[in-house]
Amino acid sequence: MLAIILICVIATGAIYWIASSNNRIKIRRQAIASMPFPTAWRKIIKHRVPYFRYLPDHLKLELKRHIKIFMSEKIFIGCDGLKVTDEMKVTIATQACLLLLNNPRNYYPTLKQILIYPSAFKVSSEQSNELGLSWVQQRVLSGESWQDGKVILSWQDTLEGAQDPFDGNNVVIHEFAHQLDQQTGTANGAPELSSKLAYESWSSVLSKEFALLQAKKQQGESSLLSHYGATNPAEFFAVISEVFFEQPKALANEHPELYRELKGFYQIDPLTW
Repeated sequence: MLAIILICVIATGAIYWIASSNNRIKIRRQAIASMPFPTAWRKIIKHRVPYFRYLPDHLKLELKRHIKIFMSEKIFIGCDGLKVTDEMKVTIATQACLLLLNNPRNYYPTLKQILIYPSAFKVSSEQSNELGLSWVQQRVLSGESWQDGKVILSWQDTLEGAQDPFDGNNVVIHEFAHQLDQQTGTANGAPELSSKLAYESWSSVLSKEFALLQAKKQQGESSLLSHYGATNPAEFFAVISEVFFEQPKALANEHPELYRELKGFYQIDPLTW
């Protein structure tokens, strides 16, 4: 009986602590969101993220609130001797927070650090084949998302992705789409959705579109969607997220079901902007 009572007391205390902690976070975020948006940050966005000017006014205000909270909670680290500046942080935060419009999703809760390289960076990984032979493979990347709370970005590629808001290529959107995917565990192209029915529709549409892209890649056919999206379902979700934000009209015309699923997930409709 004493053991049962002790377990109940501990459980009650844990629930109270979690509720209290969540309430403190909510109060702190409300306070940060109510603070004036720095003029210097506004100038950076105007200069570095032309996408911003196409948003409706109410979404511009919401985006700025998200940027303030994001900037207060995430740690930015320069790599290879790069000194992190407000220009870098604001440029990255603005694009990352586009994915949070109308649904903050708790501001990428598992993400702690954003590592920034001056340009594309090399990563090494051990590979093996069915014969048991293994080797180290080096890849040159512009971005990477880790499940353990890190996003890695090339500053050069971040700038290039932001500069043209209509080319369907944006490394920040790509990597932060992975972060949303990874909130449910290993990235698999199925981020957290609202219901079982939503998962059924998502799986049906994205599986069909993924197979279509794989077929186009095999046959060497051009596609609105980058062939890189045919790598696996996780990369497919990241690639279609880039196109959804930057080429919504083309996506809606060529892949209406896919556009509908992304519109429901992100709870926004870029076609109306």
